[in-house]
Amino acid sequence: MSRLGKRLIRAAEEAAAMARGEAVPGAVLHMPPDVRAIRARLGLSQPAFAARFGLPVGTVRDWEQGRAVPDQAARVLLRVIEREPEAVARALRAAA
Repeated sequence: MSRLGKRLIRAAEEAAAMARGEAVPGAVLHMPPDVRAIRARLGLSQPAFAARFGLPVGTVRDWEQGRAVPDQAARVLLRVIEREPEAVARALRAAA
């Protein structure tokens, strides 16, 4: 079998393992943040979370219900909100 064939088989096996939830050494997963958990930890409703962080409430609802997945920029913002929500809120107030 060619080197490419072997790499393709290995990649398919790793993808299947990841789909089963198994850890794959060296694999980096870019899972979207759990928006509902972040919002719940902050004790905010969807409209309050959206207003506080400058997001459309429909977008927050779609993320939480799995109808949409945050793009890379939104993932970064959500990770910062998850770790430093007050810093994000301050920055947004200062920009207003």
